[in-house]
Amino acid sequence: MGIEQHKIEPEKRLEQMVRRLKDNDHRITPQRYAVLKALSDSKDHPSAESIYETLVAHYPTMSLATVYKTLNLLKQKGEVLELEFSELGNRYDANKPYPHPHVICTECGKIVDPSMFDLKEITEKMMQETGFKIESHRLDFYGLCLNCQKK
Repeated sequence: MGIEQHKIEPEKRLEQMVRRLKDNDHRITPQRYAVLKALSDSKDHPSAESIYETLVAHYPTMSLATVYKTLNLLKQKGEVLELEFSELGNRYDANKPYPHPHVICTECGKIVDPSMFDLKEITEKMMQETGFKIESHRLDFYGLCLNCQKK
């Protein structure tokens, strides 16, 4: 299970991701750097497609495959959390790349990170009760965001 931490500044988060890839002998191409920057600057949980759409105008040679390959590499290195949703498609969180709760709007698909509460205690109780060695967890809450409630 990942260590929970507080959200850090986008510049520092970008530096961390670049350093992790370089330390593992991965090249930082201009397109890969652009994907990393888009992730570190993101205040939400973008999809691969939305990252691609944001960057393709500035990087016309970029392909959606490049975005997916970069996301998969970051996932393997523990630098991005992939959130899999059948109805929303996969979304990615590079600012909190460790298990944490999410609140998801069932109407528009908006995803929000609520204030952290102590999941460590709940996880420890689950391990004691079940005998499992819990390595990861996912806690999602579903409902309508404020904007969709007003519609």
